[in-house]
Amino acid sequence: MIIGIMKIGFDAKRAIQNNTGLGNYSRYVVEILSQYYKENDYFLYAPKKRENSRLHHLITRENIHFKFPCFLWKLFSSFWRTFFLKEALITDQMEIFHGLSNELPVGIKRTDIPTVVTIHDLIFLRYPNLYAPIDRWIYRLKYRYSCTVADQIIAISECTKRELIAYLGLPDEKIAVIYQGCHSNFKQTVSSDKKILTVRKYKLPARFLLYVGTIEERKNLLLIVKALQYLNEDIHLVAVGKRTNYQTEVERFIKNHQLSERVHFYPNVLFDDLPAFYQLAQVFIFPSRFEGFGLPVIEALTSGVPVIAAKGSCLEEAGGKHTIYIDPDDDKALADHIHAILDDELLACRMAEEGKKYVMRFSDETIAKEMMNLYRSIRKKGMKA
Repeated sequence: MIIGIMKIGFDAKRAIQNNTGLGNYSRYVVEILSQYYKENDYFLYAPKKRENSRLHHLITRENIHFKFPCFLWKLFSSFWRTFFLKEALITDQMEIFHGLSNELPVGIKRTDIPTVVTIHDLIFLRYPNLYAPIDRWIYRLKYRYSCTVADQIIAISECTKRELIAYLGLPDEKIAVIYQGCHSNFKQTVSSDKKILTVRKYKLPARFLLYVGTIEERKNLLLIVKALQYLNEDIHLVAVGKRTNYQTEVERFIKNHQLSERVHFYPNVLFDDLPAFYQLAQVFIFPSRFEGFGLPVIEALTSGVPVIAAKGSCLEEAGGKHTIYIDPDDDKALADHIHAILDDELLACRMAEEGKKYVMRFSDETIAKEMMNLYRSIRKKGMKA
């Protein structure tokens, strides 16, 4: 095996096991770094092997290496990830280790390997009622530990950085804000044939508003459903995302207000089909009460769709000034803004065009450069020490 200029290790549990959120972020970081900085070697440490089609393009790259626990540790893989992964990092002579999903191995400070941890959000502290007490306790313990021992913390938005300072009392200079871009699939224009096939495959309505995200209380899908009452009957709502108990509440409202024919749930959309959903939509709406960043907003803007999002968290960072922002409890205001976009083609086109310009700041090359500069800076500090 040819070893490059720098050996960088990652906690890759989410990259292998998760197909949304933390998994998307983990794969994205490794993909852009291996593309723009080919001279390095990237080691992905994970407790378990798992077949995942999202990894196929990474598996074939010569500078990416997957590492799993040996046979003796397979039955205790989670224990290995938390307490004994550091031994593998020493053996493999890692020069940087990056915890991509809020965590670092226990005892890693004793290895003298420079470390980075990405913190995505502190929603469990802002909205504690959404989490069981034991989960809050575990998350607080893990996050505080990783933020304390890390040489540098990456926050995925200025909003998350402010939360880290406010809730955990972390120093400003220890936190770098590095945003996340979206998958290259969303940057391509979907062909007319592909759109037709997608409409037929999923039986999509002719004109629809789009929501993408887990169907959970915090993400506030019910607001869009309520706004639908004020819109023409030919306007439908398409909701793409995993079901939770909150969906039962949404469905109850739909049934009680005779909206069943106009709301469509799609929990299992193939990733390769998702860009067509965005590009077929009239408006993308993301009324979440709180996010760490809001990647679906980036995906929608990249796809050239007008976006309406909620005020109050980081979505203004993700959406820019040509996205419309509404109070997450004001369904009438949401309906009025949807009307304005649907009735004004020039407004819709301007929002789409300016949105595409805005998200250029989240380009893969820019984010990879910021990430690599961060690695180099903490490696240099470590060598001096």
